[in-house]
Amino acid sequence: MTHRQYLEASRRDYSYEPLLENDLLSNPFELFEKWLNRSIDNGLTDANAMTLATASTQGMPSARIVLLRHFDENGFVFYTNYASHKAKDIEENPQVALAFYWHKLNRQIKIQGNISKVSEHVSDEYFRTRPRDSQLSALASNQSETLESRAALDQQLEALKKQYEKHEIPRPKNWGGYAVKPATFEFWQGRPSRLHDRFRYALQEDGSWKIERLAP
Repeated sequence: MTHRQYLEASRRDYSYEPLLENDLLSNPFELFEKWLNRSIDNGLTDANAMTLATASTQGMPSARIVLLRHFDENGFVFYTNYASHKAKDIEENPQVALAFYWHKLNRQIKIQGNISKVSEHVSDEYFRTRPRDSQLSALASNQSETLESRAALDQQLEALKKQYEKHEIPRPKNWGGYAVKPATFEFWQGRPSRLHDRFRYALQEDGSWKIERLAP
């Protein structure tokens, strides 16, 4: 079978429990937590993996996978290099989107909102919890910049290991967290024959959430 034949024939039915109005919660953060916990309980690998979509001021989109490290009603938090491609997009255009996909449960969640840096204190606290090798990697990598070679990166890492062999590793000033403050959530539950269940939560001026069912 060629890849074209595979792509054209690749179909499956989405059979899982439905998402009905009675299953919804008034607070989308609470429903997100319920779905995330279900994915963790089902043993899904990287249940906290999410696609982060950004766009430049010229409208050029970019997407990549990052890991959710914390969330509450103040936002969904991940960590990265502040000089990376994504960070440059964010500086130009702080409107972003997140997408979670839990294949085993036939579920997706899309979140749209504004993004901003977390405090230095929050970034410091999280950096201290990282494995030592991950701390060193944050120091060694100038994320998104052109590399001379893999060997050059490995040499930089080895030099940092020797430099901090007997010292605490400081958080690089160009590394830290971002928080995405949601304006909309969309919960998607796969259903047979592509007649999926979709519900959108839209934040209102009074802080409440308007809930609407969307056509699949």
